[in-house]
Amino acid sequence: MEPGGQFDMQALLAQAQQMQQAVMEAQQEIAASEVEGEAGGGLVRAKIRATGEVLSLTIDPKIVDPEDVETLQDLVIGAINAAMTNAQDLAAERLGPLAGGLGGGGALPGF
Repeated sequence: MEPGGQFDMQALLAQAQQMQQAVMEAQQEIAASEVEGEAGGGLVRAKIRATGEVLSLTIDPKIVDPEDVETLQDLVIGAINAAMTNAQDLAAERLGPLAGGLGGGGALPGF
């Protein structure tokens, strides 16, 4: 506030621009991040970008059973879902402090 109770619009705009820049930087950092998820005690591992792109999938040969494909499928899905959860946690961790300054509940679209 300026003297006399006037609202300082320039200061508010400068603060908004700083916040926008910080959010953009955090989003870029998150998008470039890689996270892992695992299932079956590490027998199946998935590595993804925080954007959801699957980068690698590792399956321990001892879990491969031609008679039980369903279990392997479930483990693959579990590893990918765990990686996605880790990506969401990373986004929340990085953007959480910034979201508080946006005047809402902290939820950002797309994250």
